[in-house]
Amino acid sequence: MPVTEEAVREELKQVIDPELFVNIIDLGLVYAVTIEPREEEKSDVKIEMSLTSPMCPAGPQLIAQSRQVLQRREDVENVEIKIVMDPPWSPDRMTDEARDQLGIF
Repeated sequence: MPVTEEAVREELKQVIDPELFVNIIDLGLVYAVTIEPREEEKSDVKIEMSLTSPMCPAGPQLIAQSRQVLQRREDVENVEIKIVMDPPWSPDRMTDEARDQLGIF
């Protein structure tokens, strides 16, 4: 069975922001997931994500870890990650779980 957007988002929960100690999905950094099927039940995965700030020092680490967790999957051929800053990230994008973890009410 080919990879799904839900499965990709679940995998990306393994990627933890090293400054906030919250995963990138709950932080709301992942804006879009596109899956393009390929031959032999593999797919290419394209991610559009943001960072908490344009000069986020953890940016390269988050990109590398995101690529790494997705490329471990047998049903993923290629991973492309594009950083977008429009719309800019804001705390409003966080899940309730992330807000609780960070003490934001």
